[in-house]
Amino acid sequence: MAGITDGSLLVIKVYTAIGLKEEETEDKNIWPRPLAQKWTLMLFIGTCLLYCARMAMPICAVSMATSFHWSKIDSGLVLGGFFWGYCFTQILGGYVSDKVGGERVLVISAASWALITAGTPLLAHLGSHTLVLMTMARFLLGLLQGVFFPSLASLCSQRVVEGERVFLMSTMNSGSNLGTLLAGGMGSLMLDQYGWESMFYSIGFLAGLWALIVWRCLLKGSEVPPKRMETSYDTQLSLSKKHWLSLFKKRPVWAMVFAHMCMSSTFYTLLSWLPTYFKESFPHAMGSVYNVIPWLVAIPSALAGGYLSGFLIDQGFSVASVRKIMQFFSMGVSSVFIMLLSGVVPFNNAVFFVSASIGLSTFGSSGVSVNVQDLCPSCAGAIYGFMNMLGAFMGLVMVSVSGYLIEVTLSWATVFSLITVVNVTGLGVFLIFGEAHRVDL
Repeated sequence: MAGITDGSLLVIKVYTAIGLKEEETEDKNIWPRPLAQKWTLMLFIGTCLLYCARMAMPICAVSMATSFHWSKIDSGLVLGGFFWGYCFTQILGGYVSDKVGGERVLVISAASWALITAGTPLLAHLGSHTLVLMTMARFLLGLLQGVFFPSLASLCSQRVVEGERVFLMSTMNSGSNLGTLLAGGMGSLMLDQYGWESMFYSIGFLAGLWALIVWRCLLKGSEVPPKRMETSYDTQLSLSKKHWLSLFKKRPVWAMVFAHMCMSSTFYTLLSWLPTYFKESFPHAMGSVYNVIPWLVAIPSALAGGYLSGFLIDQGFSVASVRKIMQFFSMGVSSVFIMLLSGVVPFNNAVFFVSASIGLSTFGSSGVSVNVQDLCPSCAGAIYGFMNMLGAFMGLVMVSVSGYLIEVTLSWATVFSLITVVNVTGLGVFLIFGEAHRVDL
């Protein structure tokens, strides 16, 4: 009996020592609270600048088309160039961030796309091949920005305690809406007073300054997060990830991926073409109105959607039902307001319809966007990257096709009808086949 007892104590001591070592190693990965607050603030600003740079071309598209004699097809090619690059680096960004640290990937990519943004006016006036150069500039911007959100997800899982991850991601989403809002408001004023070049110069400078501050104040001299010791749970998890492709035999997974692809592509189309729609349909209207109000509405709307989702679940609704209800508002009801733009409408009504549609579309954050956590939490990152890649590719197709339709039909109604058809198709598939029970077991 004594031998057994001694052996048990030995095992306990060894197990305890290993457990302490793992805990100490994991603690080294987590930011202390003061540092986490600094990073949260800087990442919020970085997300805001990211969307400012992304929106610079759509807001300046009309002025640039006039200067360089672009047709709608040409503008569609330039605007769609972003999504060519964006769809290629989604999965790669997460993988590299896991290896070298999300902080470094974010800062290096930000410095690179800041340089491209600031250099866009110089490229535009470089020679006679402006269309090709601008398309390439947008392609490179998308290529470098495509790593941002996968890197942010990797960074969140490595450096932030589990209870604060939702807050960090929610803050970043608010930063994206604020960036779109600021680009619309400030961009419209700068276009009128200083020309379209000023917008690219200022955003590029600010983004470069952000990267420099983060590098000097938060990143320089810091170590790459130490690799966490692998446990038996991690081994099982890695094995499941090797077989995550088998999940696509499940109808709920395909329904989720397809709906996300449709939702993302229609959102990207609106993001790219709405400034042109308002500029051409209401040439005397203030750009600071129609480029700001829809995104100002989107911020509280996103918060309201999250609250409503939690409230319905607390009231006894099934998770699957709540996901479908939120997606119905995001893709169904929002499409009704888009279709109302097809006729001749006054400016105030157009702003209201667009604001309502954009605001309701944020409800998808409590629908399809979070459904991946319901279905397959063990490989949510890989599948979400795959969903984003498909959404970006479909966005490229729709943005380019929309430019062609406007050029050929001389009517915005065809674009709004296309958006509605894609939304309703994705919504129908999700309502029929969508589920919320775990399928990756």
